[in-house]
Amino acid sequence: MILSDTRILEEIAKQTIKIEPYDRKDLGSNSYDVHLGKWLATYDNAILDAKAHNTITYFEIPEEGFVLEPTGFYLGVTLEYTETHAHVPFLEGKSSTGRLGIDIHATAGKGDVGFCGYWTLEISVKQPVRVYKGMPIGQLIYFPVDGEIEVKYNQKKNAKYSGQPEKPIESMMWKNQF
Repeated sequence: MILSDTRILEEIAKQTIKIEPYDRKDLGSNSYDVHLGKWLATYDNAILDAKAHNTITYFEIPEEGFVLEPTGFYLGVTLEYTETHAHVPFLEGKSSTGRLGIDIHATAGKGDVGFCGYWTLEISVKQPVRVYKGMPIGQLIYFPVDGEIEVKYNQKKNAKYSGQPEKPIESMMWKNQF
């Protein structure tokens, strides 16, 4: 079951869902539109190592936009800071974004109850496409949870992505034991 617009508004009023900045026009029938923040990043090395801390270089999207290339992989970030304290948030692409050939996440579309931060986007494109800061990029949908949550994500000691800043965050796979 996905929360409807009226249920999202109720949860915002109860502060179990927080979205900043919030604009009523971005609330759909059962989702909330999020926008591309001003920061993108690319990995510094062509070959990534799952056991190593792979560094990234940040750059700001200029006013005239930035052309994403199909040979590149980009980390972006949402303009919106969100908190979700009682529901499971999912970040999905918008149909308008998909029709431009933009994928906004490789595998990490689901958040956890207790996620607080900006969403890092894992962006790839099918053909060159110019993007702009502030453009609609995705939509958040919320699912209710069945049962009590023992430990929310923002309370876990090993939560690698809790409190994400307004810049994209690189993979923290290297912090795992394997």
